[in-house]
Amino acid sequence: MVRRRLAAELLESGVYEDIADDAAVIVSELISNALRHARPLPSGDIRVAWSRQGDLIQLAVSDGGAMTEPRRARATLSSLGGRGLGIVESLADGWGVHHDDGGTTVWATLHSPHTNNGRSAVDPPYGLLNQAH
Repeated sequence: MVRRRLAAELLESGVYEDIADDAAVIVSELISNALRHARPLPSGDIRVAWSRQGDLIQLAVSDGGAMTEPRRARATLSSLGGRGLGIVESLADGWGVHHDDGGTTVWATLHSPHTNNGRSAVDPPYGLLNQAH
């Protein structure tokens, strides 16, 4: 649901399909990591947010934090997991982690060149969804 909504909103705003697909994969990986490795926010949810300002797409997933710092793992060929942040790193122009009193936010950015429908790309600041942990 989150992937489809993000991709649809980005496509509607004029983002090229391959970039919208990359953004959807990134958000999916960040959500998977939050669900697998972190606690929920005090509300019991994780928060997914995105924005598009000009040529920059910003993606973020916030959770209640974990005992370990989100970092890229070096998965072996036979590993069943551990590739999520490596995928994020390969698709995104940048990513990082922000901590505050309420938890941890893992963010990623993508550069989205000129729109494919000629419209200006200044959208509302965030599309917000809550996903139960």
